[in-house]
Amino acid sequence: MKKIFRFLLRSLLVLLGILLGAFLVLKLIYNEDIPQGTSGKPADELAFKILEAIDHKKYTEAKEIHWTFRGVNRYEWKLQQNMVDVFWDDYRVSYQTQYPRTSIAFKNGQRLEKGEERDEAIAYAAQNFNNDSFWVIAPHKIMDIGTTRQLIEKDGKQQLLVTYTSGGSTPGDSYLWQIDDNYQPTGFKMWVSIIPLGGIEAQWSDWEMTAGGFPLSRKRTFFGLEVPVTDLKVIP
Repeated sequence: MKKIFRFLLRSLLVLLGILLGAFLVLKLIYNEDIPQGTSGKPADELAFKILEAIDHKKYTEAKEIHWTFRGVNRYEWKLQQNMVDVFWDDYRVSYQTQYPRTSIAFKNGQRLEKGEERDEAIAYAAQNFNNDSFWVIAPHKIMDIGTTRQLIEKDGKQQLLVTYTSGGSTPGDSYLWQIDDNYQPTGFKMWVSIIPLGGIEAQWSDWEMTAGGFPLSRKRTFFGLEVPVTDLKVIP
């Protein structure tokens, strides 16, 4: 029994050593410091050009955006009502984005009254909506209240660094948007609290016009893996 325990312990230590080594290699290869640029008018002018390129005004006029994330969470977001219905398993939460405390939770079609299960369902809806909606409409959030912007110039190209100082689930996160010659986003590098490496890149591509009169990226990849957004639909 002692031999088996020692073998398991050695195996665990070897595995931990491999994982630590892999993390250090990744940190050396991928980790970047957040760049510093110019804030104020130059950064905001670039932000407005990006918003114009993705028809942000049409986005603000849309009635609903629907999508599914990871094949688990399904969303019916009613933008003009500041409300999103979040569906998963046997739950549905009518989440009020501006006044979360007024949100309503259901299980198997029955309304959940005040209590731990209701609170957990609303917290789940809020956390997942904040994350999952970002992967759908992030470029439209570059001028949100609680954001700061910096114009970054590198290799003769302009990039926009957006930092979320408040709001959402992880305030303090930063995204460095890369754009093409028409100011349409092509991807970003991120410095976020849930990832211990700085400057990890995600690509945004296959932009297609929606029924709402504004384009959305239909393909987002991260570490070479496609972000699982499906059934994306806009109701004008």
